[in-house]
Amino acid sequence: MSTDPATAPGRPPHKTSELTTSELARWRRELEQAITGIAPGAPAQADLSNALAEVDAEEEDRARIAARHA
Repeated sequence: MSTDPATAPGRPPHKTSELTTSELARWRRELEQAITGIAPGAPAQADLSNALAEVDAEEEDRARIAARHA
């Protein structure tokens, strides 16, 4: 990501699909906080938004799987 190291969350050491539920939730919070702390037109905004979309997709996949097995 091309964000300021002081405000940008670090990418987790594993692929998104390999993160535990708590790691995924923590990363979501970090991304949301970073997004609110950056000007809407900043170049890093797109990188952060893409990472957040990746988290959203993983959470949706997990919810779909859980619903099938409920």
